[in-house]
Amino acid sequence: MSDSPERIPKLSKEEKDRRFQAELMPVLDPLYNFAFRLTLDEDDANDLVQETYLKAYRFFEYFEPGTNAKAWLFRILKNSFINDFRKKSKQPAKVDYSEIEGYYNSEDVEADSDAGSTSTDMRQQAVRDLIGDEVARALNSLPVDFRTVIILCDLEGFTYEEMAKVLDIPIGTVRSRLHRARNFLKEKLEKYAKSMGYGSEGDGEDDFPLTEESE
Repeated sequence: MSDSPERIPKLSKEEKDRRFQAELMPVLDPLYNFAFRLTLDEDDANDLVQETYLKAYRFFEYFEPGTNAKAWLFRILKNSFINDFRKKSKQPAKVDYSEIEGYYNSEDVEADSDAGSTSTDMRQQAVRDLIGDEVARALNSLPVDFRTVIILCDLEGFTYEEMAKVLDIPIGTVRSRLHRARNFLKEKLEKYAKSMGYGSEGDGEDDFPLTEESE
């Protein structure tokens, strides 16, 4: 995306409408799911999606054809959610990551990019298979910044690089935040996981599918 106004191509309304419909509207369902997971309210999710598409249409000339439309829309929605959240709350409840991420050194957060690809795919499938009421409640109870990385990675299948762009944070921060989020979710789901056959005696806690692999 170019920051120079003179480089932004001017589209006719017909061409803009055609491309907008073809490239962005297919993302409607996952965009709504993301909005609902963030807001936990159907009306708020609908409003957030509507606001996202209005902004996307307004700034559609900034969208580069052939790039990831889903990531672009998710970033707009995430920013809209944050801005709206801050307007409604005098003091947003943001997590202090300086302390949390201090527990992980650079080797911890950089080590899993290649070796973890297969296990990441397995985790994503496991999450989809287990996303029942207990899992949903546990996920929804996480602080929003932790909930967001779980949604983007384990439910929507974004890569670390895509997540970094959506969230406007370094890839190392994505990895450490995701690691911590999965641990939070694991703690909340420990009893439920045992009832599903994970983490039983002799299996070891790494058998639980939402846990970060050993590094």
